[in-house]
Amino acid sequence: MAPERVVVLGGGFAGLETAFQLAAQLTDDQVATTVVSDRDDFLFKPNTIYLPFGAAEAPLHIPLAKAMARRDIRHRIGTVEDVDIAGGRVHLTTGLPLHYDRLVIATGAAMAPEEIPGLAEHAYQMWTPGQLHRLGEALQWVVADARHGRQQRVVFLVPPGNKCAGPLYELAFMLDTWLRRRDVRHQVEVALRTYEHTFIQAFGPRLHEVVTDEFADRGIDGRTGAAVTKVGESELLFDDGTEESYDLLVTFPPYVASVRYEGLAADDRGFLTCDPASRALVDHPEIFAPGDAGDFPVKQAFLAFLQADAAAGVIAAEIRGTAPADAFTPTSMCVMEMFDKATFAQVPLIATGDPSAPVAVDQDQADAYRVGTSPIWRLGKKALGVYLPMRFRRGLPFHSGQGWRAMELALRVGARTLAR
Repeated sequence: MAPERVVVLGGGFAGLETAFQLAAQLTDDQVATTVVSDRDDFLFKPNTIYLPFGAAEAPLHIPLAKAMARRDIRHRIGTVEDVDIAGGRVHLTTGLPLHYDRLVIATGAAMAPEEIPGLAEHAYQMWTPGQLHRLGEALQWVVADARHGRQQRVVFLVPPGNKCAGPLYELAFMLDTWLRRRDVRHQVEVALRTYEHTFIQAFGPRLHEVVTDEFADRGIDGRTGAAVTKVGESELLFDDGTEESYDLLVTFPPYVASVRYEGLAADDRGFLTCDPASRALVDHPEIFAPGDAGDFPVKQAFLAFLQADAAAGVIAAEIRGTAPADAFTPTSMCVMEMFDKATFAQVPLIATGDPSAPVAVDQDQADAYRVGTSPIWRLGKKALGVYLPMRFRRGLPFHSGQGWRAMELALRVGARTLAR
């Protein structure tokens, strides 16, 4: 029999993890995998937070050609024009259509700053490397002005519709440390405003407490329940009628699906409706949407990996004719950088169905809920930044092999000893 044709749309965390897991679990006579992406490299986006502070961008780009060749994965450069569900074909903007037996949609999310009037025009965004480089240039001017005695106000803004606020908090903490090391922190007021009811709401009360304490220690003015409705050239208007000024505004805009697929069930923001366990679409079980393209409310790299592992496991089991693999269990792990230390969070999550608080800490796994802050956690952040690119360069999945088992053990031991 001919191998099953699996087409993976997207070359980000979920897409590559799915493709590399299939290559690890199946033989070439069982599966023929094709990855479609709009570029010939993978961007390690979590470490782009260092770009505004002078880090080099080149190491964050991982070429895909050798990795794909090593695993006999075909790679097409292009963007999706449409999916012919009845015919089992994907039409690209260039080249012939691709036929599939199973389709993995991992085209991720995009930003929609236009949802908030004035946000696109007046705020520095943090979605692309170019945007973060521009923010870095602006921060250099903040330091220069501060050294000339000009008091300034930098505001970090989480607007309604954002699905992953953590990196914005990292930038706020990193800026505080960076300014202190340049002896100008006293000249710069740092504030954070979020529409959520608590800080980093998705990750529960313990992380909120850590952020609250850090804000107090660092003199960062934090405010929750502040839903911005309009952004002016130097002022913010919130839904309660209050108005605040700023000199520099940094935001992580609202999220939408990067590609909308006609004929597939999705929410109002274009995120595809999935079976919670397998990440298969509820209306088309031969199509999967792991990661940010799917409807899980939190968009985060570690959760994308877990979803990709679940989807790949189901696909591999179906092709082999064996029992399904483990289901997607949404336990997030993240390390929040602060430059002088870092905060680790291990958070078992459960979807609530409540639009105002779409996820909560899973109380059935409350013992696994851990949060802790220490300079030692910065080593974990650096280790992840080395390990993951190394795996993808070799065409290997992140959650696999002795290296991951050792790292997972270290994280869990650290969670028990350096977190509560």
